[in-house]
This record gives sequence, structure tokens and C-alpha cells, in this order.
Amino acid sequence: MAISSISDTALQGIQRGMRQMRRNATDIASANQLTAKTPTKDAVRALVELHQSSLQTSASVKAFKTTDALIGSLLDVKA
Repeated sequence: MAISSISDTALQGIQRGMRQMRRNATDIASANQLTAKTPTKDAVRALVELHQSSLQTSASVKAFKTTDALIGSLLDVKA
């Protein structure tokens, strides 16, 4: 697997995670959720998915950082 494809995959993971986080944040902040006295099933699902999206984004960032460090190491060896 080429290094560029690894970094592309990591960037796609970051973008996917951020899109999902925005979607879940919108669901949580919707007017229906704010007026409810107890959390609804949809609010709980959105909170769980928000946490999952956060973990996905963090893992993708770590993968991207690792790829960046790997490229730096390869350049150091090559130079």
C-alpha cells in the first residue's frame, strides 16, 4: 500500500467523522430535544454516535500523523 493512499484514507476518515459529528450535533440541538424533559431515544442515539464519530476522527488523525512521521523518516534516511 502506498503512503499517499494511507494518508488519503486517513483524510477521508477525518472528513467522514466530522460530517457525522455535525449531523449528530444538529440532532442533539434540535428543538425537539431541547423541549423534552427526559432524553429521547433519538437524543441518546445521537450522543452515542457523536462519541463514536469523535473516536473515529481521533483515530484517523493519529493515522495521518503516523504517515507524516513515516514520510519524514523516509526522507531523513534518503537524504
